[in-house]
Amino acid sequence: MSLLLIKNGHLIDPANAVDEKSDLWIRGGKVVAVGNYDGKADRVIDAEGKIVCPGLIDMHVHLREPGQEWKEDIESGSRAAVAGGVTSMCCMPNTGPHIDHAGIALQIIARAKQVGLCNVHPIGAVTKNLDGKELTEMRELSRAGCVAFSDDGLPVWHAGVMRKALEYSASFGYLVIQHAEEKTLTAGGAINEGWISTQLGVAGMPAVGEDSMIARDIMLARLSGARYHVAHISTQGAVELVRQARKQGL
Repeated sequence: MSLLLIKNGHLIDPANAVDEKSDLWIRGGKVVAVGNYDGKADRVIDAEGKIVCPGLIDMHVHLREPGQEWKEDIESGSRAAVAGGVTSMCCMPNTGPHIDHAGIALQIIARAKQVGLCNVHPIGAVTKNLDGKELTEMRELSRAGCVAFSDDGLPVWHAGVMRKALEYSASFGYLVIQHAEEKTLTAGGAINEGWISTQLGVAGMPAVGEDSMIARDIMLARLSGARYHVAHISTQGAVELVRQARKQGL
């Protein structure tokens, strides 16, 4: 097998506590040495002034395939990902049809393998049709390859449904990702509510619309013992809520 040398790069690998300028030797797609190595490279890449690191993972992408390929598809999204150093990505379920049954998850995985540029991991829907009313068959979605569950840009607004989702997820160690937004408070808003929205004459969304749902979900996560992640944070109150929950081990 040919030997590749990437020299003079700034190596960063948090998993192995590496943060230094060094050389990287690769054979057959695997790292064989860092620094000095007794061998002659068949190919040399000078990475002076560049960062060399393991492939990045993007946990929140919208590939839109199937159903909305005019916006994005698995091939175009994969090409953009690898161009930016991303080798694995998790795609949200707002496709058409949604990733709310195993067949769609399997279709996405098969298409990603056909494209063959990076790893694509589907995120399954929490509720059928993303409507916040009835849970999907989360176990079947997981077996099909879904790595987490979310209703993406829509909140799981019903507290009872969210509790069931978290309790079920806790049984299998699933991660639930929430778009935290109380729509009855934020409806019609375009930016965060405050003096800027008033000055611009643009309808604002009050911070409590985000904070209240995160506070609710933290209590439900504590009750169920589930793994919970907030997809978007835009308020000081939300940051503090998450910070305190993490300190408490949630």
